Amino acid sequence: MGLIGWLIIGALAGVIAGNLMKGGGFGLIGDIVVGIIGAVIGGFIVGLFNPDFNMNGTQWWVSLPVAILGAIILIWLARLVMPGRRI
Repeated sequence: MGLIGWLIIGALAGVIAGNLMKGGGFGLIGDIVVGIIGAVIGGFIVGLFNPDFNMNGTQWWVSLPVAILGAIILIWLARLVMPGRRI
């Protein structure tokens, strides 16, 4: 998957995670950033449970749920660190 593919997956993951989490997302650019960082976090976490897991060369239907999981974790951590702000 190329850079444009990762941006699309990141945008989708960020938007979906923002909609699943109470309070909404971060806007288009923020959702893309959250989704891409979430993909890294999700890939790391899934890799802990399955050391053979590798997101390189996987299809979008594998990458998207992993990115959504990571984006949800990232939003949750951001809200934990900044409890007074609504994110």
